[in-house]
Amino acid sequence: MALVVQKYGGTSVGSVERIRNVAKRVVETYDAGNDVIVVVSAMSGATNKLVALANEICEFPDSREYDVLVASGEQVTIALLAMCLKSMGYKAKSYLGSQIPIVTDDCYSKARIEKISDKKVKADLNDRNIIVVAGFQGVDKSGNITTLGRGGSDTSAVAIAAALKADVCEIFTDVDGVYTTDPNICDNARKIEKISYDEMLELASLGAKVLQIRSVQFAKKYNVDVHVRSSFNDTTGTLVTKEDKEMESILVSGITYAKDEAKIAVMRVPDKPGIAAKLLSPLSDANISVDMIVQNASEDGYTDFTFTVTKADFKKALMITKKVAGDIHAKDVQTDESISKVSIVGLGMRTHAGVATKMFQILAGEGINIQMISTSEIKISVVIDAKYTELAVRVLHEAFGLSGRDVRVD
Repeated sequence: MALVVQKYGGTSVGSVERIRNVAKRVVETYDAGNDVIVVVSAMSGATNKLVALANEICEFPDSREYDVLVASGEQVTIALLAMCLKSMGYKAKSYLGSQIPIVTDDCYSKARIEKISDKKVKADLNDRNIIVVAGFQGVDKSGNITTLGRGGSDTSAVAIAAALKADVCEIFTDVDGVYTTDPNICDNARKIEKISYDEMLELASLGAKVLQIRSVQFAKKYNVDVHVRSSFNDTTGTLVTKEDKEMESILVSGITYAKDEAKIAVMRVPDKPGIAAKLLSPLSDANISVDMIVQNASEDGYTDFTFTVTKADFKKALMITKKVAGDIHAKDVQTDESISKVSIVGLGMRTHAGVATKMFQILAGEGINIQMISTSEIKISVVIDAKYTELAVRVLHEAFGLSGRDVRVD
């Protein structure tokens, strides 16, 4: 008997009929002799409707009450799925994050899991219940409802799998695995059979929507194999696991992009120690993550300081930055919301020179100007004008051989 954790996203539970289909899939796993924990998201569109209501009330909703509101979507789904399973003659029990409990810090909307109690769930599993858990949510030490950020149900599932030492964590979604790039942009994008934690971390952080980045961090830390697959067919998906020599031989595994970023540039800042900290510390205090940073110093003692944030944080970040810019006597604050980030990722880049040069040459050949550059051992990211996103993805996907055989390191 194995312990299987399954997670179903919003599209997979988007209607009563789809919830019934999920129940059938869960029962198949259960009837095969396995213990099953099911983690579910809110029904597709439900969270967006709740967020829209909050934004109608006020521009910057209170963070505690915001989490109370948006966490309610998952409560509907777990109740419906548990009802369905019971109507089919199976023992089932639903749990909110606070009932397990999944204990988090008190960083509302972006809470991080600190510990998960396994006592109640283990007792119910021993009694052969199918456990249905609300993803995306937890509770802080003071008993306040918290949420883990968009895509947080992935993190809930992997964290539960780690806490209960599950044999496998299956992430069911509306796609049948991780692809070399977005199939909506490249018709010849290929499904990746197996990918390393590190590559998946980079792809997730750079715009790939298949898995939430923190779920992959959990999987890597606790060595949880994650199988990404479709809830609409029985096709084998993509296994996210520890790297092996076969993975290291592939130069580039995938191309990804993100259109949900905006650029803020603080112009003519005095070029002296501590300025970067003065600009970024207030953003950090406001729980705003800064992505790419570029600083251009001039010979007359001034510098231009440019960085990117998500569009969700843009208004708040701009308001804070303008205040700080006034305090440090910067000349101006300029913005650009029409940008995108395009990235290439691959373990083989660790040991193979010339990848960046090839990427830049390909983009230049298409007349695409690079505004910012960021690199790590296994990725290269560039910020470009948003209107060139699809073109950049297609030409890079072709240039690095991802539409045919993988380009491998010699």
